[in-house]
Amino acid sequence: MHIDARELENGSLIEGDICIIGAGAAGISMALQYINTPYKIILLEGGGFDYDDKVQELYVGKITGQPYYPLKSARLHYFGGTTGHWAGMCTTFDAIDFTKRSWVEHSGWPIKREDLDPFYERAHKIVEIGPYNYSLDYWLKQNPSFVPLPLDSNVVWSKMWQFSPPTRFGKKYKDVIVNAKNIHLYTYANAVEIRGNENVSSITSVTVKNYAGKTHTVKAKYFILACCAIQNTRLLLSSNKQAKAGIGNDNDLVGRFFMEHLEINSAELWLHKPDPLKLYMLNTLARAELAIHPKKQEEFQMLNGTASLSVLETAKKRHPAIETWSKEDPRESLNNLHESDNNAMKKSFYGKINQLISPDASAYQLFTRIEQAPNPSSRVMLDTEKDYLGVPKPILHWVLTPQEKRSIRMLYKLIGQQVGLAGIGRIRMMEYLQDENDDSWPSFTGGGWHHMGTTRMSDDPKKGVVDANCKIHGVDNLFVAGSSCYATGAAVNPTLTVIALSLRLSDHVLYRMKTDKLLSHA
Repeated sequence: MHIDARELENGSLIEGDICIIGAGAAGISMALQYINTPYKIILLEGGGFDYDDKVQELYVGKITGQPYYPLKSARLHYFGGTTGHWAGMCTTFDAIDFTKRSWVEHSGWPIKREDLDPFYERAHKIVEIGPYNYSLDYWLKQNPSFVPLPLDSNVVWSKMWQFSPPTRFGKKYKDVIVNAKNIHLYTYANAVEIRGNENVSSITSVTVKNYAGKTHTVKAKYFILACCAIQNTRLLLSSNKQAKAGIGNDNDLVGRFFMEHLEINSAELWLHKPDPLKLYMLNTLARAELAIHPKKQEEFQMLNGTASLSVLETAKKRHPAIETWSKEDPRESLNNLHESDNNAMKKSFYGKINQLISPDASAYQLFTRIEQAPNPSSRVMLDTEKDYLGVPKPILHWVLTPQEKRSIRMLYKLIGQQVGLAGIGRIRMMEYLQDENDDSWPSFTGGGWHHMGTTRMSDDPKKGVVDANCKIHGVDNLFVAGSSCYATGAAVNPTLTVIALSLRLSDHVLYRMKTDKLLSHA
């Protein structure tokens, strides 16, 4: 069922069993699990089914610290969320990403990698990708043209990825959600305040508004925030009438530990003999990236990172994303990015041949994606300026540390050593990495539009905002879905893990609902 909240009578009361705030990858994935259950599900989306610049304006914010993309264009504010321009890259976190690492301060999750396995498998169906199998051996058997680089896998290994079409949640699941009898989708219903009981140990209602001037109240037994790392933080911090510091912020942790993936050109691979390296190219259903073995990460005290490969001649003609994604309007930024890629291909020799077949090349660009060390100084805060619904705008203060740069440098030292030992070529690190005493970042440093952290997971309320079940510490019925719960960011795109973690949360809330029913009949 779909209701446009702009058309409701002002001051309407909306009631249900479970209220999901946000209809992006996390919110829609959870709503799909609740179809045909005996519960009334309220799904709130701040925008409509299509892009609306007035709604998108609610994402405007300030940037301080490390330069970043305009916040207005870093996320999409309509049904389906940022899956509207998602690239579809999917793979799993590694086991080491969940462990407490002595060399990575604030690392460690209260869950393990294997806890997500059944949910990763279910997530595959939602994003329309193949079997839940990321074994290199499996993919080598599927495609005989895949040949891994002859490197010692105990040092540098090939991490497999799969690619969603990509699934556009807003189109793929619109009819399913709208036609579900127990799912009540409200569009143009921006959550602006969370209200609780007297001591805020339980949430009683959420206030929603829209640019039509309508204000409504939503009541439910359970509430789930699924608005993305910045907007989850913004809503919790601005709900400060009852809790002075904001909901769930007794220990000043809401908004802290904002993480992004550093994504940056870092080195070149020069082969002695031309090789298409099909295993590592983007034009297949799966590909590999070069990663460092966990034991070597520990030995060299480095963060988890990967290196992807692309033909150097084409890659050199692309502009850095931090330059092309510079417009406040996400549509303009996306067009600029695509134009840069298309022009690079047209100007390249390889643009003149069939791109379904990887060309033989002897030089490749190595592009880094590396996790950011969890850092409490990297954070989302509230501005004194408010949006047109009366909610303080966000300030993103993105802070990097020397550990990220040292880790990138070590990543390519290890790859270079292995390439040399294999006798297949040489690695040339870019100039900004060559001085080991230089911790500065070049102007082309960018991120992956991967907002993580800000409501991090920990069993200790003094170290995290949510517990192992994504419930906010000290609040009985308020949960957080998505990458804001990440304690560390790993070295991979977050969407598949966002969905897996959300499915795990949806199961937990269903369990809570069933337990409540049993107790009520006891």
